[in-house]
Amino acid sequence: MRTITLLLLAAALAACSPESPFGFRLPDGDPVAGRQTFLDLHCNSCHEVRDVAIEYREGLAHVTLGGQTTRVKTYGELVTSIINPSHRIAPPNRDAVLPGGESIMSAVYLNEIMTVQELVDLVAFLQSTYEVVPPPVQGRWYVYP
Repeated sequence: MRTITLLLLAAALAACSPESPFGFRLPDGDPVAGRQTFLDLHCNSCHEVRDVAIEYREGLAHVTLGGQTTRVKTYGELVTSIINPSHRIAPPNRDAVLPGGESIMSAVYLNEIMTVQELVDLVAFLQSTYEVVPPPVQGRWYVYP
């Protein structure tokens, strides 16, 4: 039930924000509270965050978040990665997959315990850990990873 409520609230919030080019926008979150949510939900059991002093606790998987990227991580991408982690699994994280292709994270049932405010804050925290840099250039062409 909580999952359905979270998804309905997210859809309602998306409809209320015309400034989002993708039609999806959560209210601004608090990155400091999001860092605490990251710890409270034990995200550091499987995730480390580049350049952030959070102890990685060696869980079932090792997935690195944050750091340099060649494109902005949008609200929609980060929210989807949290509430539906099996939607898209990046090639470097293929070891974080259960038999059948499900993300290990999908077995945690975060949607049943995380509040919308925690989601908003967690997204704000994660967005703050990425640094957008130009893609590398080979000859006259950009190379996108």
